[in-house]
Amino acid sequence: MPLPRRKLPLLAAWLLLPSLAAAQGNPAAPAVGASGPAMPITAVPSGKDSHAIPLLPHAADAGEQWESFMGARIVRNVTAPTLTPFLPDPAKASGAAVVVAPGGAFMMLSIDSEGYQVARWLADHGIAAFVLTYRLKPTPRDPAAFLGQLTALLGGGARNVPTTPPEALADARAAVRLVRQRGGEWHIDPHRIGFAGFSAGAMTTLSVGLSDDAASRPDFIAPVYGPLGARAIPRDAPPMFTAIAMDDPFFAPFSGGGDLGLIAAYQAAHRPVEAHLFEAGGHGFGMRQQGKTSDLWIEEFYAWMKDRGLLKPQP
Repeated sequence: MPLPRRKLPLLAAWLLLPSLAAAQGNPAAPAVGASGPAMPITAVPSGKDSHAIPLLPHAADAGEQWESFMGARIVRNVTAPTLTPFLPDPAKASGAAVVVAPGGAFMMLSIDSEGYQVARWLADHGIAAFVLTYRLKPTPRDPAAFLGQLTALLGGGARNVPTTPPEALADARAAVRLVRQRGGEWHIDPHRIGFAGFSAGAMTTLSVGLSDDAASRPDFIAPVYGPLGARAIPRDAPPMFTAIAMDDPFFAPFSGGGDLGLIAAYQAAHRPVEAHLFEAGGHGFGMRQQGKTSDLWIEEFYAWMKDRGLLKPQP
């Protein structure tokens, strides 16, 4: 079924950069038109931290692109995945850790508001955080061609949500294994390692969290504004925290984007789950402050971790 015309700008914003979804519903926001997208992308110097750890040491970096889109950074054409540590002050370290997976439709990463800013907040609150740049689908190197590709996709009425590519899942598993293996070095309890992701990163979170590979399965998961449709939940599924805005045009329950089947399936499997359905915030709110209750999602996530006993300092 072709996508309703009024939803094209919304889907364009989601595909291009989840963290900029504040533009959704804003008449002044750039949108995709008949002549192509009016959304310039400009190159920026790589912001990759010098402490980034290669997950595939022999993988060739084909030249990942760090760019600015509407004032925020995106990264695309990632072929050599990395994990960047953000470690807390030892005086307030809790021993817990969270791997953070930014979103971006598996075509780019919203590296700041869904990556580095999340990790810094967690580290400031005593939680070791690790930003994962996972492998992405290849896109045209020329920004105009890249945006044109998305315009063509939208013109064809594309609406299907992408599934987690095997490369992204493999990188997520490698990230969990690495943090668990080096937990002693980073003063991390190997049994308190979580995984949080946003949009496409939320899909990756669910894929790694509900997999049958115990060595790479996180101890708790937090998919944020990801799909909430029903799926099979293992008997040993990790505790889950999830959050979404009810005006999210893609995954919000009862908006045409999904339902609460995932939460119901968790309950049916007798596994711990906490869900926050915020009234407003759109898709891709990340760490952006919008003056809405969805701004508080990370504080709620912290409170949930504390309530579950995940933040007790190691003896």
